[in-house]
Amino acid sequence: MNPISIILVVIVALLAGMEGVVDEFQFHQPIVACTLIGIVTGHPTEGIILGGSLQMIALGWANIGAAVAPDAALASVASAIIMVLALNGGSADSSTVITTSIAVAVPLSVAGLFLTMVCRTLAIPIVHAMDAAAEKDNMGAIDALQIAAILMQGVRIAIPAAILCFVPAEIVTNALNAMPAWLSGGMAVGGGMVAAVGYAMVINMMATNEVWPFFILGFVLAAISSLTLIALGLIGISLAILYLGLKEAATQGGGNGGGSGDALGDILNDYE
Repeated sequence: MNPISIILVVIVALLAGMEGVVDEFQFHQPIVACTLIGIVTGHPTEGIILGGSLQMIALGWANIGAAVAPDAALASVASAIIMVLALNGGSADSSTVITTSIAVAVPLSVAGLFLTMVCRTLAIPIVHAMDAAAEKDNMGAIDALQIAAILMQGVRIAIPAAILCFVPAEIVTNALNAMPAWLSGGMAVGGGMVAAVGYAMVINMMATNEVWPFFILGFVLAAISSLTLIALGLIGISLAILYLGLKEAATQGGGNGGGSGDALGDILNDYE
């Protein structure tokens, strides 16, 4: 990578790390982080493909109570950099590189949990310092400590990203080329399975009588090859409008003062 690309990649990594906590502009989401890294390194198409694939996995990642989800920021940034290094090293098969990057992202996301734990441990004394500043009505110190804590979260991604950027592209390419066929094939299968598991986790959280008909209908329509993405989008909008109309009618009870507000649920319950 050239120096300008490295600087831009580190900036993206810094923003992704901070957004992993702030969660305001979604820079930590794979579709955003991988796309930005692809753009600043001259591989926008590959970045979008990698980000879209990883996003399907990250859809099922969520912080629930004390359970912290895998680190999407580190997984996105590190896998995108590895992909770029392999492409810059002369790897002609971009699909294999993307598949390998997807497989690498999963262990990287778990490793990112360790960095998250370190940063959150270091944030404890910062919180106490902010409490002390609040007792003295020192708003400037509170703001400075808040910024320092957020930057610390960004640095935990920016430092590994900077280190990866200085790895010679030939090393990454040679490592990928040295992989036996059974390993690369297994990683391809594993990457596809992880994406399916991530999507299944989302469906599991959303699974109700209300949404199953839409899922089944969308699955069938997506299998029709003659339908374009625009056509599928218009069908989805039409279904949403129809559902909102049914829901409004259910809320009003069809003029009879009844109904639970769940249009499809009321219909299905009538047949149970």
